[in-house]
Amino acid sequence: MTWRKLGVIAGGGELPVVLAEHCAATNRPYFVARITPYADAALNAHPGTDNGLGHLGGRMKAMREAGVDAVVLIGQVPRPDVSKLDLDDGAIAMLPAIMAALPQGDDALLRAILNEHERAGFQVVGAEAVMGDLLAPEGVWGAIAPTPAQMKDIIKGAKVAHAIGAFDIAQGVVVRDGHVLALEAAEGTDEMLNRVAALPDALRGTPDNRRGALVKRPKPIQERRIDLPVVGIRTVEGAARAGLAGIAVEAHGALAVRRAEMIAEADRLGLFLYGFTCAEAGDA
Repeated sequence: MTWRKLGVIAGGGELPVVLAEHCAATNRPYFVARITPYADAALNAHPGTDNGLGHLGGRMKAMREAGVDAVVLIGQVPRPDVSKLDLDDGAIAMLPAIMAALPQGDDALLRAILNEHERAGFQVVGAEAVMGDLLAPEGVWGAIAPTPAQMKDIIKGAKVAHAIGAFDIAQGVVVRDGHVLALEAAEGTDEMLNRVAALPDALRGTPDNRRGALVKRPKPIQERRIDLPVVGIRTVEGAARAGLAGIAVEAHGALAVRRAEMIAEADRLGLFLYGFTCAEAGDA
């Protein structure tokens, strides 16, 4: 998979910043298409352009003029209310495909957006194709390994996440001693962990008696070039506040942002980090 110049279409969060920094450090030609107002201010230090969410035509035009031939769609963007978006002519031309996908769920919407970029002549690549060490590895990452009981929570969480993912609901679940404490919905992982942290101590773990696991994996219907599950230091901090014993993600099916720093923080807080395989999860 080769390209001349990469367009980083950047929503919110740390991951687009990490990817842009990687491109700069490795002298890979790149151009950051910042989606305002969501993109991190740190991206202003990189070559690029600023466009609102509904300015798809303007964003593509700027990337073409910059010589971009491949794009990675990365970062957090809230599900839009199309009726309130400021749409440019390019976006209006794409509106029939986007409107048809909206009622079908997030994955269908992302596929429609991906298809429109491909129709416009851009190669769409996954973040891991640009920066291979983003992909979550298999097995124990840090100094702490899940116990057999915690592995049971991980496997149940993997099965539950697979089930809800088939309905295009979400990618995350929290399980403690076999009980499902929370399912991720539209609010995202951080807010789900906040909900768990607000539960009574009798239902969840505590810093002195950590119990349960956050489990994330891709939806079985998912287009894996976009919207893979993401974990990072903030995820570790949220899981710690929720009293969890650790975090598990599908190996090679999730992105781990600044993994070395993530591992150091998990070790410090006493949490395990684990990449489970599809075989361990019992996938058919």
